[in-house]
Order: sequence, then C-alpha cells, then structure tokens
Amino acid sequence: MNIPFIPSIPVKIFLMNQEKKRILTGDRPTGPLHIGHYVGSLQNRVKLQDEYETYILLADVQALTDNFERPEILRANMREVVLDYLAVGLDPQKCAFVVQSLVPEIAELTVYYLNLVTLVRLQRNPTVKTEIAQKFGGEVPAGFVCYPVSQAADITAFNAHLVPVGDDQDPMIEQTREIVARFNRLYGETLVVPDKLHSPVARLPGTDGGAKMGKSLDNAIYLRDDEATVNKKVMAMFTDPNRLRGIEPGNVEGNPVFVYHDAFNPDRERVAEMKEMYRQGGVGPDGKKPLLGDVQVKRELAAALNAFLEPIRTRREELARDESFVRDVLRAGTARGRERARQTMDAVRTAMKIDYFG
Repeated sequence: MNIPFIPSIPVKIFLMNQEKKRILTGDRPTGPLHIGHYVGSLQNRVKLQDEYETYILLADVQALTDNFERPEILRANMREVVLDYLAVGLDPQKCAFVVQSLVPEIAELTVYYLNLVTLVRLQRNPTVKTEIAQKFGGEVPAGFVCYPVSQAADITAFNAHLVPVGDDQDPMIEQTREIVARFNRLYGETLVVPDKLHSPVARLPGTDGGAKMGKSLDNAIYLRDDEATVNKKVMAMFTDPNRLRGIEPGNVEGNPVFVYHDAFNPDRERVAEMKEMYRQGGVGPDGKKPLLGDVQVKRELAAALNAFLEPIRTRREELARDESFVRDVLRAGTARGRERARQTMDAVRTAMKIDYFG
C-alpha cells in the first residue's frame, strides 16, 4: 500500500481555507479503540473530514488525571490510537492529529477559564459525578474535577464550530458553551459557541449487556481484534436471559446481539428476517431444533463483524510496519494545531486586554 508521507506539510496550507468551519474531536489515549468508538464518533469524523477543517486531539493531559502514577502507558497507547484513526480512513492530509500536551495554549486557556466557573458547578456535572463514582474513593484529584474546564479549552483553542460526541458527553459540551458565553459577555464576542453532533447510531452496549463498552469493563470488541478473537467474544455475548432453550419467543429490543447486527450487518433483509424468527420462537422444520437459536444469530454477527473489520485490520497492519510514520503524522498535525491555537490566543489576549506588548 502506498502510504503518504506528510510530516513537512506546510501549516499555512492547512489554515488558508478560511471559509471552512472547524471540528474538534479526539480521545484520551488510554488504550486501543473499539467498535463502540467507531459508531459513536469515528464514522462521523471520516464523513466530515472533507467538509470541515478537522482537528483530532490526543488528550494525553486529560488521560493523566487518572493515570498520573503510570504515565508511561500513554506513549504506547498514543501510537495504537493513531493507527486506529488511520485504519478507519481518517486522512492526515485532511485532519490534524494533535498531541494535547504539546499545545501550551490549551493550558493557558484552562487557567483563564477556571475563573469563569465555580467548583460547585463542576461537581454538578453529571459526567464528572459518574466517573468519580466509578474510579475514585474519597481521594479525587483536582485535575479530574476540572476536566470539563480543560475540555472547554481544548474545543475553544481551535475555535471549533462543531464537536462530534456521544450523548454521554452532552454535559461537557453544555459546560463549554456556558464558559464561552460568559467569556464573550465579559470581554466581547471572541470565541465560537460550539454545537454538538451526535452519531446517528445509538451507543453500543458492551458484550456483557452493560450499558457502556470499555476496556476497564472487559466487554469490548476492538478494531484491531483478529478473526478468532472476534468470534470468541461474539459467541460469549449476552442475549435474552429469558430464552433458555432457544425455542421461546425472544426479545430483540435491547438485545446486544441484535443491536450489533443493526450497526454492522449490511444485509438488512436478513436482519429483519432474523428478528421476526427470534420474536416468534418455536422449532424448525425438523421439529427439534429452534427455528432460530442464539448460536446462529451470533455466528452471523461474527461473520458480519469480521467482514467489516478485515479491511481495517489489513490497513492497520500495513501502517504499523513503518515505525516512524505515526510519529511523523503526530509531529505534523501538532504543528498545524498549535498554529491555529496561537491565532485563538492572540484574539483572547487582545479581548482580555492582556496583550501587553501588542
């Protein structure tokens, strides 16, 4: 495969198309990406990269809020996440992959924004409350509580118009909009108030039937999983707990196997047929075996998932052979991102009357 080499792409070329609106999105590099990330945001990013000036942030500073005792894991994860980005079709000539910690303007904005929000408001943020309950006891790092402020700085450093997110991130975007609105009231219209964009596909449940798929929950199918791993995970998936023998009428709604079929099986007629048979229950023509058992539904899902993942796996393996490619992509993207953030900070300092030598 011919992999484009672009570390020297000029920053000004990327920024010259001023009529394009901007997107900011990204991930914390805490592990490889899974199919939940794909339906939740990656597919939208791929579709929109031609229409928008796109910045994709590797949020390593935010990842440190709950990995500060083992920061070394971020280096390896950074590479894995970028390989996933490239493998699903994100183009480094259209998107800037930006390392958060290498854009100091984001940290500067975070400090300014901390004056525009109260501690009580941060503690009321539903996303923060949920994650604190999941990850921490009584000792909660201040950096984690301030995560929404940091995220607001991420978005506004690039003056993003649009932020593709899962619905669980709605409270974060709402807090960003509040901070931007207050900044603009105090200092004049300077920053873009960002809009959010949801995926057309609802969040995927975990393979265990849990509401959320995640590495720490051990219930995810990863974009890099090989065929045998996918087969094993699918065959172990939860289905309808009340369908004990496979001949009872089963529930399709909320059934993780059928949720995945809806998201990844392109044969819509077959999916509809399976749903009808599953709801109906009963035995097949032999009078013994189920009309449609869970094993068959899972086998067809595994086949659909592997067909979807195979080109992603192949491209990922090809990209991974070049040890320097990911580093070069990150270096080029970070330079482009920092140039945009510098423009934003010039405007912010002018608005706040702290451009002392301007």
